[in-house]
Parts: sequence; C-alpha cells; structure tokens
Amino acid sequence: MSLLVVGLSHRSAPVSVLERAALDADAQAKLLQDTLAAEPAAEAAVLATCNRIELYADVDKFHAGVAELSTLLARHSGVSLEELTPYLYVHYEDRAVHHLFSVACGLDSMVVGEGQILGQIKDALARSQDLHTAGKLLNDLFQQALRVGKRAHSETGIDRAGQSLVTFGLEQLAVREPVETWAKGKRVLVIGAGSMSSLAAATLARAGVEEVVVANRTLERAERLAEILGGPGGTGVSARAVAMDSVADELTRADVAVSCTGATGLVLTAEAVTTAVAGRTPTAGSRVESPAEKAVRPVVAGDEDCPFDLSAPGGFSVAGEDAVAGMDAATLEQHAAWVDNAPAERRESGPQAEAGAIAALVTAASVAGRVPELRRPSPSAGPARTAVLALLDLAMPRDIDAAVHRIDGVRLVDIESLAEASADAPMADDVEMVRGIVSDEVAAFGAAQRAAHITPTVVALRTMAADVVAGEMTRLEGRLPGLEDKQRAEITQTVRRVVDKLLHAPTVRVKQLASEPGGAGYADALRTLFDLDPQTVAAVSRADHTNNENDDPNRGRA
Repeated sequence: MSLLVVGLSHRSAPVSVLERAALDADAQAKLLQDTLAAEPAAEAAVLATCNRIELYADVDKFHAGVAELSTLLARHSGVSLEELTPYLYVHYEDRAVHHLFSVACGLDSMVVGEGQILGQIKDALARSQDLHTAGKLLNDLFQQALRVGKRAHSETGIDRAGQSLVTFGLEQLAVREPVETWAKGKRVLVIGAGSMSSLAAATLARAGVEEVVVANRTLERAERLAEILGGPGGTGVSARAVAMDSVADELTRADVAVSCTGATGLVLTAEAVTTAVAGRTPTAGSRVESPAEKAVRPVVAGDEDCPFDLSAPGGFSVAGEDAVAGMDAATLEQHAAWVDNAPAERRESGPQAEAGAIAALVTAASVAGRVPELRRPSPSAGPARTAVLALLDLAMPRDIDAAVHRIDGVRLVDIESLAEASADAPMADDVEMVRGIVSDEVAAFGAAQRAAHITPTVVALRTMAADVVAGEMTRLEGRLPGLEDKQRAEITQTVRRVVDKLLHAPTVRVKQLASEPGGAGYADALRTLFDLDPQTVAAVSRADHTNNENDDPNRGRA
C-alpha cells in the first residue's frame, strides 16, 4: 500500500485561500483524470467540501507523488504552487488512512462530530468510480471510512459533541436565543436546492418559520424542494419556488436568507442587500462605522503632501479594517512610501506609525488584487445592533459579499465566522472514544491490506505445488501403466494431502507475519525461497480483482 493524500483545509489555510482554491465538479473531474495520467499515480479520488480540498492517490514513489499531486492541485485550483504550498499538508500510508477515518468521524470537521461529511465522502467515492479513477485500494479505503464513520456515530455520543454546519450557523444567527424561538414566524429565502440548502430549509421549517421561498438556477429542483417541504409528509410550512432572477425582490420581504450554491461569483452583493433592507428601520441600509474607525485620528488630505485623499470620515488606519478593505496595492504602496520618507516627528503616532502593517497589506493586496475583508468582530461599547435581515452563507467560495456586515440592520454568518466560533466550542468526552475507534480501525485496515498483499503470492505457491503434483502423477502413470483408477485416485489424494500439510503452517504463519507493521517483505521472501515467477503472482492478483468485480457488479459502489 502506497496511499498518499495532499490537501488543505480550514485547519491549515485561511478561508480566503480555500475560497480561491475551491473546485467545481468539472474541475474535480479534470483533476482526477490528470492525476491518473501522471506517472506516480495508479488511483485517485478528490474529497472537496466547503472547508477542505484533498487529493488521494495510490503512488509508487513518495517524493515524486507529493510533488506531482501538489502541482496538480495548484494548477486546477488556480492558486500558484508557491502560494499554496505553505497551507498544504501531506499524509502517507497509515497516517493517510488515519486522516481519512478521522475526517469520516467528524473529528477534523469545523464543527466536531457533524455527520454531513459522510455524504460528502460517499459522493467523492462515487465520482471516482464513475470516472474509473478508483481501484481496489481507494475503493476499500473509502468504503471502510464510511463504515468507521457510521460506527463512531452509533457507538458513541459524538453527535452530542457536534452538529451540522447548518444548525451551528443558525445558532450563531440566533445569538443567545434558541433557534426555534428566534425562527418562529420568520420569512425565509433559501438560495440553492442542493443538500446543504435543503437541510437548511428543512431545519428552519421544523423550527416554525412562517414561509420558505426556494430559489435555484434550475427551477424544477426548487419546485421539487418546495413540494417536499410543504407537501404531505413534509413539515407543513408554506413553501414556494422562484427563479433566480426573483431573488432581489424576494430578499426585500425576507427576514432570513440562506445561500449555498456552486456559483463562482457573488450571488448577493452589498448593493442588493442594502436595497433589500432600506426603509425597514430609520437607519437600516446605512453604513456602520466600526469602533476602530471612531478611535482613529483623521488624517487631513494633503497633510505633509500625502499622495492621496484620506479625508473620509474615520480616516485611515490598519486597525480600522473598514477603511482599508478594498484598497488596491498601488494605493497602499504610495502611502507606505510617504510614511517611509516622513520626518521622525510625523512617525511618532497615528497611521504613519503603521508602515510595517501597511507593507504586509500591500503583499496581501498584490496577491488578491485588493485588501480582503476582515471578519473578526471588533469590540463594541454600544448596544448590539438589531438585525432586520439575517444572512447565512454556507458556500465556498462565498455567495454573499462580506461587505454586508457593515450594513446597519444586517447580520452575516459565513464560513469564516463559523470557523472562528467553532474554535472555542467545547469538546465532548465521546471524542476520545471516537479517537480510540479510529486507531483500532486504522490498525485493522493496515493489517488487512498487508495480508491481502501477500495473498497472490500464497495462491501462486499453492498453484505451483498443484502443478508439481500433477506432473509427478503423470510420470507415475508412465512407469506404472497398469494402475487401476481407484489406486491412482488414492495415490493422487495422498500426495496432495502431504503437500497441503507441508504448506499449511508456513502459509498461515506468513499471512500473520505479513499483516504486522513492516511485514511487506515476507511476500518477497516467499517468492525468493520458492523461486516463484513475479509475472505469475501479478497474474493471480489481476485475476482475483477481475473475479471480484464479476461476482458482484456493485462491489465498492458508494
């Protein structure tokens, strides 16, 4: 077994990088095909979710495999290899198995213990099977990962430690209220009709919302989801479907909007949200000045020949994130140069003292084209703002413009803010039990794979022994042509029993030894001791794989 995984997730990379590296279905298919075409890889599978992108492969060379898989991830994600490399992690053989099993149990999820990852692993396996990029190793691995995940949820209380990303997001929107209390009587707009959007719609419907409106690019899918929600056997909520071009109108009537689409651009812009909430309260839709901006001394335009206008309310400050969000690299470089050339008395305080931070922002802007939105909430001395529109963005890359968090009357929860909130979530005691299950299952999977590796060699040995018996019986018939059939049969059976008894103990023992860590060399030793033809062993392995597929056409199907 030479299993290798190269990937990045919410634990290794910031959301801004995950957004840019996100792969749609077509990109995933092309990545799988190119991986299989690469020299080191014999099998490949991609696990892509809203907070992870991982490429699994069966490789014959570790270093060449890491280099090739990293290059392919960078090429298909559109993020340069130089930029992507610091955020990549690599797991090999048993560590790679341990990683996938942990992911399947929800231990590596943003919300520990959530069960949606099992469906995503199932989809990843089905995709690789449809494209014929998954062979015996990855079929066995992903099928076992699904079983391990189900075992963890059935034998432990890991579900109490975690919840779905949807539920966690709704709890963040509800702040200190129970979701059922907060959601009661609200009008909801759900954008998208995939699994995540459907789960959000069903969760809110059960929580007691007044109406659910579903918008999707394919109207038929939106209609089907609305029918399920409002029809017999559903939640009984009032539900209807609309086309995507009706989203702006529906947003003006919505109290809550949940979006999770596969769009590569923004679905809801700050302008659309501003229009939607305008007039709901005296200040709804207006821009909110952050506490950091209020604390910053304004810089007067033209002061000491500053090359650009910083006279906007609140002035300029790296700490005042709203003031710099959206600035391009050239503008920041101009200001940095002005700061560097300033006299000492002008550097003592204010924004001029922040040249180092400005230089860092220039680097970020050079890569992304603009300074990214910073989502960490600034401490506020005043009362919390009342939200007339709650937005939950579960898409990667984001569906909703991050700038909407500066609009009065709007509360936004997205993948990045969920990551920050989940970092402080308490761990359940059951998590330790799940870790124990994962360790046991990894050991069992490794033993089974190592034992399976030697099986073709054992079969080839027994085949060779049977051929020797057949040859000797042919010679015996030439020397004793007068043997009766009963005598010949008895002699043949006796010789076979002798051979079987001689081979039984060594073959059983070699399987046991091969299943232990470091036991891969026993297959080579057996081939050398009995002078077995490597091509014969390979032929047995291929025949066994073909027979398994023919016996069960659905073998390994997700």
